[in-house]
Amino acid sequence: MTTPASTPVSMTGIARNPPGWRRRLNDAADRLSALPIDLVLAPAARLAMAAVFWLSGRTKVEGWLTVSENAVTLFAEEYKLPLVSPELAAHAAAYAEHLLPALLVLGLFTRWSALSLLGMTAVIQVLVYPDAWPTHLTWAVALIYLAWRGGGVVSLDRWLHLR
Repeated sequence: MTTPASTPVSMTGIARNPPGWRRRLNDAADRLSALPIDLVLAPAARLAMAAVFWLSGRTKVEGWLTVSENAVTLFAEEYKLPLVSPELAAHAAAYAEHLLPALLVLGLFTRWSALSLLGMTAVIQVLVYPDAWPTHLTWAVALIYLAWRGGGVVSLDRWLHLR
């Protein structure tokens, strides 16, 4: 690799301060890399996963939190979870899909909420929609990050000193 004589080169032969547009891109990348990852990624992951599960929960209820007959029918005819009655499964899913996203938005008990939603994702993947793995893998990545790193800088967990 050849570089202009004025461009310093590292031991690997890669220009440390490339000229022109490459330098501007590298400078922008350096500025982005300096941001605390918990300031950007954790809130985005919390909101994204909260939205997915909250909207799913809203399809299972009438009014505020009355589980609909359609939800029970869905669990009886389409989801068909083993070892759990459709009534119990519909109620548990509807309540969890409201409580856990609310906790994620607040950043309260983030790790517990993320692990719970990760468990729900695993059940959905394995028992209900095994062909939807690209979607479920995307959810799992965000939920694993939250379980691993927590709610981030802007969360009640941080303010309350909860791990």
